[in-house]
Amino acid sequence: MQGSDNTDQARQPLRDRLRFQAAVALARACRPFSMRRYEKLMASAAKRDPARWHLRAGLQTRQDHPQAQEGFVPYGPPAPIDPAVRLLAYYLPQYHPFPENDGWWGKGFTEWTNVGKALPLFEGHHQPHCPIHFGYYDLRVPSVMEEQARVAREYGIGGFSFYFYWFAGKVLMHEPLEAMLSNPKVDIPFCLTWANENWTRRWDGREDDVLIAQDHSPADSLDFLNHVARYFRDPRYIRIDNKPVLLVYRVEIIPDIRKTADLWRAEMRKLGFDGIYLIAVQAGAVSDPRPYGFDAAAEFPPNGLRPPPITQSMDISDPDFTGKVLDYVEARDVALSRPEPDYRLIRGAMLSWDNTARRQHNPTIFHNFSCTAFRDWLIPLIQREAEAKDRNPEERIVLINAWNEWAEGSHLEPDQKHGFGYLLAVYDALCAVPGAIVMSDRQQSSQTGDETD
Repeated sequence: MQGSDNTDQARQPLRDRLRFQAAVALARACRPFSMRRYEKLMASAAKRDPARWHLRAGLQTRQDHPQAQEGFVPYGPPAPIDPAVRLLAYYLPQYHPFPENDGWWGKGFTEWTNVGKALPLFEGHHQPHCPIHFGYYDLRVPSVMEEQARVAREYGIGGFSFYFYWFAGKVLMHEPLEAMLSNPKVDIPFCLTWANENWTRRWDGREDDVLIAQDHSPADSLDFLNHVARYFRDPRYIRIDNKPVLLVYRVEIIPDIRKTADLWRAEMRKLGFDGIYLIAVQAGAVSDPRPYGFDAAAEFPPNGLRPPPITQSMDISDPDFTGKVLDYVEARDVALSRPEPDYRLIRGAMLSWDNTARRQHNPTIFHNFSCTAFRDWLIPLIQREAEAKDRNPEERIVLINAWNEWAEGSHLEPDQKHGFGYLLAVYDALCAVPGAIVMSDRQQSSQTGDETD
């Protein structure tokens, strides 16, 4: 009898998984006929997902932690945690006016200018995105970044990757980063992502109208490295084996990039480091980073995620609409189904990506976002890093797009609809994975029942 009970227990996870898969299949079969029915069935299927419950084996029960919630979530600092997996969020510094943007887009332009103009295009379309807590901030105010860093760390964010804009010696949007360097109250680790494309009028559909161009060459790349070396020296800068981490957005457009990578490593040794840890962002045609001389590649959703569009099933209110609507959950499932490559790949997740604020009539919208769906994207990515036993602990990284891409609808910062739900989803994902949190001796003894009075 005991053996029969054990067999039934062993089969239970398989049964749970099959039930979940059957529920998802039924929901997808209904989607061409009824979007409302599809959404209802997918929500029901999500409750059956065994990953929501089985990934926490060995940690405290879910009831001991705040859980990802739908609807508005007010600010409430959760219990402190020490993540063993670094969740790194991209950070856009375009929240302050500067002369070039004044000339290109109009006096006083910042990222907020576009955000406030967005209009909803169908029932249930979350636009505009309206910030709370930090408000419509100006990064020239030092306390803004101090508060961003404090709140991010409270919810388990392990650092920011600031976009850096260097154009053949011309630097844009650097003032907030310069201020951050001299302000230790911005208490969060960080690294840089070189946004090395030409800057064009892509936002309003004129990609061929170049505002400021790159002039890539080995000499320019070396000048760039020496310019940002003072960021590398900051004690908050993220390093792996004493190698500062640098992400490059479009590595494939830099000529002689393998030679450049060798030059960078040699220069970094001259500067007193053991080299540089180079990450190629998969924003263009890059897959395997090794031919470029890079250490790793990084996913950059939604790039490369193209589930079947659901535009035709939406009741679009704009007669001039030429954009497309995709399903967020489907995109997540496509991303999670990708096989593991034989090169070092840093996985990434996104929030509700939607660039209506930049292209009102021709946006790309990932609909059906929820904080629970976002959390359930993060959990397997975090689990992958936590379970990689041969991984250098400093390499346990997951990237999030993004901390504050408000005009792309992808932000961890709280808004009027979800409040702090985005950040609570991050916290809950970390708490859901065994090994993702460094536990104190007291916490460990509490779980094993060895704690004494």
